[in-house]
Amino acid sequence: MQACHKTSPSAPPVTLTLIDQGWLRSNYQGRLGEIAEFTRQTGIRVEFLPGPETAAEQLAAYRKMLENGAKVPDVYTIDVIWPGILAENLLDLRAYIPEQEIHAHFPELIAANTVNGKLVALPSFLNEGSLFYRSDLLRKYGYRAPPKAWEELEAMARRIQSGERASGNKDFWGFVWEGAASEALTCNALEWQVSEGGGTILDKNGKVTVNNPQTIRAWDRAARWVGSISPPGVVAFKESDAGNMWQAGKAAFLRNWSSGYIAAHAPDSMLRDRFDIAPLPSGAAGAAATLGGAGYGVSAHSLHPREAAMLVGFLCSRNLQVTRLGKTSDAPTISALYEEPQVLANNPHWPRVLEIFRKGIALRPSPQAGKMYPEVSRAYWEAVHTVLTRKKSATQAADELQAELERMLKTPVVRANAEFDKTAAQR
Repeated sequence: MQACHKTSPSAPPVTLTLIDQGWLRSNYQGRLGEIAEFTRQTGIRVEFLPGPETAAEQLAAYRKMLENGAKVPDVYTIDVIWPGILAENLLDLRAYIPEQEIHAHFPELIAANTVNGKLVALPSFLNEGSLFYRSDLLRKYGYRAPPKAWEELEAMARRIQSGERASGNKDFWGFVWEGAASEALTCNALEWQVSEGGGTILDKNGKVTVNNPQTIRAWDRAARWVGSISPPGVVAFKESDAGNMWQAGKAAFLRNWSSGYIAAHAPDSMLRDRFDIAPLPSGAAGAAATLGGAGYGVSAHSLHPREAAMLVGFLCSRNLQVTRLGKTSDAPTISALYEEPQVLANNPHWPRVLEIFRKGIALRPSPQAGKMYPEVSRAYWEAVHTVLTRKKSATQAADELQAELERMLKTPVVRANAEFDKTAAQR
């Protein structure tokens, strides 16, 4: 691995700056320990700069620094949806990272971090939308497996909710998820519509395709959940809100990120041995899980690009991903790790993580939207939110969103099919 190569003793010492959210996602001292080990192996010093807390704040800060040509930080944490936004100010890592190290990662993740043939980030951890379910309650109500389809989830959630309330748990709900007007809602709604065959908002050529019967059907179904199997307040829930309600034993099913497994399985968790995870339910087109996770990229303005790429290779390496096992919620991006019995023995949920990944990944259209992705996502989640809060019908919201995105991106009108145009005319 490149990072194990010491710098020349005669060369002046190099100091890199790394901006990272490790202080939020994992053990802060553990991240500092990783940096110390890199310095021990290479002689390259690293200053750790904690990034802003929220994703929106992080992206805004990163864009400002990179677009202003700041010499530091040298290495940035790059969310899986940021490559298209930040690509022009990040180095192509293929010039520095050996191909065998790149190919060790899931090809889907390498593709997500590649913009116009340029690898702008190397994957560090994997995250994906998952269905958390109360295995004890499924057994109690005679279910042998989690729901395979959305309709089955609705039926199971309704029955378990009714039974638990009849037993005295009056504020119990069947299904909780992230419905607040935020990026989390983009992730949820994308899973609903992709599973129905409604596409990913923009097609591979960047044309807007959101206004179609499959998307409308998916949004209508989710709106039906609000106040029936999901609490009315779910339209204000972010990840922590949904997760807290579920971990408090107040819901049968939860949509959350796979990384939430570690917290739910902690020794002090009341659900430690009473839950499991599974792929999200399927629609007419199959199952879909929004891809999450992050990696590391090198600033094109760094004064030490070779050394910075060495740090990226180290932080994303197989050795580091193994070292983090059981210490963080980070699932590996190195596919071979999911095949090692000893690794799996200490992380029994990883086969389900891999199953979810293989079942079907939904990619947010950040490569197609490029720097406009934040605006595209905001317009999308605001449109979906108007449907969930019953301010607009799904038909109206999808039609208006299509027009708004076309104006925003200056793309021609693209209808999903002639059948939809005919149906719309009849309305």
